[in-house]
Amino acid sequence: MTDTATTMRHVPADLPERIQHYIDGEFVDSIDGDTFDVLEPVTNEVYVKAAAGKKADIERAVAAARRAFTEGPWPKMLPRERSRVLHRIADIVESRDARLAELESFDSGLPITQALGQARRAAENFRFFADLIVAQADDTFKVPGRQINYVNRKPIGVAGLITPWNTPFMLESWKLGPALATGNTVVLKPAEFTPLSASLWAGIFEEAGLPRGVFNLVNGLGEDAGDALVKHPDVPLISFTGESRTGQIIFGNAAPFLKGLSMELGGKSPAIVFADADLEAAVDATIFGVFSLNGERCTAGSRILVQRDVYDEFVERYAAQAKRVKVGYPHDPETEVGALVHPEHYEKVMSYVEIGKSEGRLVAGGGQPEGFAFGNFVAPTVFADVSPDARIFQEEIFGPVVAITPFDTDEDALELANNTKYGLAAYVWTNDLKRAHNFAQAVEAGMVWLNSNNVRDLRTPFGGVKASGLGHEGGYRSIDFYTDQQAVHITLGKVHNPTFGKVGGSAH
Repeated sequence: MTDTATTMRHVPADLPERIQHYIDGEFVDSIDGDTFDVLEPVTNEVYVKAAAGKKADIERAVAAARRAFTEGPWPKMLPRERSRVLHRIADIVESRDARLAELESFDSGLPITQALGQARRAAENFRFFADLIVAQADDTFKVPGRQINYVNRKPIGVAGLITPWNTPFMLESWKLGPALATGNTVVLKPAEFTPLSASLWAGIFEEAGLPRGVFNLVNGLGEDAGDALVKHPDVPLISFTGESRTGQIIFGNAAPFLKGLSMELGGKSPAIVFADADLEAAVDATIFGVFSLNGERCTAGSRILVQRDVYDEFVERYAAQAKRVKVGYPHDPETEVGALVHPEHYEKVMSYVEIGKSEGRLVAGGGQPEGFAFGNFVAPTVFADVSPDARIFQEEIFGPVVAITPFDTDEDALELANNTKYGLAAYVWTNDLKRAHNFAQAVEAGMVWLNSNNVRDLRTPFGGVKASGLGHEGGYRSIDFYTDQQAVHITLGKVHNPTFGKVGGSAH
């Protein structure tokens, strides 16, 4: 660690002296007093200690959430009343976007301009679900003169929300918005690498008028706090975003309780560039698609498949542009790639960079960028001529590292695109309309973007297939996940029952 790093890093004013849990309307320490260190990623120095939640802290939080669900007003409020609270939350988040972004950037290493976009998206998530619950209509089915059948939606109870360290505040809002909108109470377990912005929710919710006990937050390690939340018998729902291996563990631990699960897991998403594509747009989009958010994004197009006719030109243009991507301090508005979140993750990404040097042709990056030989900085790294059996082709790296592979025919492209255990997203670049739609249907991915980077409409389902997830959230799919649907049947005409045991006759 250099003196330059210490003097150049930006430390936000008024950082908390410690990060606590928030349970039943109060900030509290862990019952056993345990804490863990939180590092900032430019220098990897400890800047705060956070309460380390264990089973006892989760039990306390779940009890508060359960009490707020059974005795409190929140689940019984009219949708319009809950909507007003959610809109106030969105207003407060929007009004504090600069502060949120500053803390998020400092804690996670995200470039400040991208962190600002995440803060605004968090507000929009609340606004979207505030509107949706008021506009929502449930099904009614009529048999004229005979029967009406209608559907009641009811909140389920305590929702357990487990969120990742990449874009933490926005991804927390993505779960909190629909869970609260539908009348549930929640226990949030944020990622241990990035607890700073999550600690702001309590004040935002209090100011917006969310009743006490509806929102609870327990910090801690996944194997302690997360595990206890998944195994708690009074938590019927778990929404998890994170890596696939952790998802498998959660699946197993939730099975004895038959919990509702929504899991958005890892990805190794392909971007397929055909020879007839707009090459300049494709290069721009695929650069952004893997290097934005420091490459720490589940939907990153981290495998680029390029038709052989334009392969050499594409690789040359891509490598040249990747070298121009500005790596810098997270707080600098000019920065396009900041620092990776944590030294553990940095070591993982760098190990893949070294593996890649024997699996592909290094055409950009490959180490720490000039002037940043400290902290968790990685130069945007590009490998060309990568074989489909290479580890950097098959395994999720979750950093600013991309593998480029040539293909000849549409069939080759599809085979390569589907040749991993993951299936979260896919990006297709072609000006052939028929090919675009047929390829989109055949590719094994929960979401496909045609001639587009990752621009998401909140009304659409978000989720993956294969090892990339279970279930979908977004729009009405979120409403479905966070509510029980109860069918009610009413007979309008004469009751027609088969009569068993009738005196003097047989059943009819």
